[in-house]
Amino acid sequence: MTSIILAIVIGGLFGFVLDRVGATNPTIIGRMLNLTNLSLAKTILLAIGVGSVLMFGGQMLGLVNVGHMSVKAAYVGVFIGGLMLGAGWALAGFCPGTGVVAAGTGRKDALYFIAGGLLGAAAYMVTYPSWKASGLLDSILGGKVTLGLVPGSKFEAITALPGDIMGLVLGLGFIVLAFALPDRLAGQPGGAAQQPAE
Repeated sequence: MTSIILAIVIGGLFGFVLDRVGATNPTIIGRMLNLTNLSLAKTILLAIGVGSVLMFGGQMLGLVNVGHMSVKAAYVGVFIGGLMLGAGWALAGFCPGTGVVAAGTGRKDALYFIAGGLLGAAAYMVTYPSWKASGLLDSILGGKVTLGLVPGSKFEAITALPGDIMGLVLGLGFIVLAFALPDRLAGQPGGAAQQPAE
């Protein structure tokens, strides 16, 4: 019961933060994806960087049990699915997590997004045997592997480099990138071309 309560509290706090940084607003998502407002992208990079530093730093200090670490297997279908997810995110302005949070804030368009996602998941389940038989779900590049060797984990690594050091370096790189990126890479400073006064 404690685990469920903790999950609800953490999920609620995470949802609150997602909403506060604008991740539940399709307009902000659109501006991020067309590079006219990178505030959300910078926040995402910062969160990934801090999370990586905390996880791998905690692992090095013995505070994090990497035995619970989960690694997604590499297969052609997951790359195709990633492209589809990105396209859907751009079209709808939501990804699965932000769509649920947006629905929680009362956005009706998010309810349609969730319904579409559930319908898509059901269609995938019904057609799963065909996808499995196609070979798109067969592991490639070693299947469940990490970039560097993480001591105590059950996963093989692509390189012989220490995974915890790699995780720290990549995390710090994301943090630096979050602060180094400009506010926009495209468009005018005000988000639209300035019109001369008449």
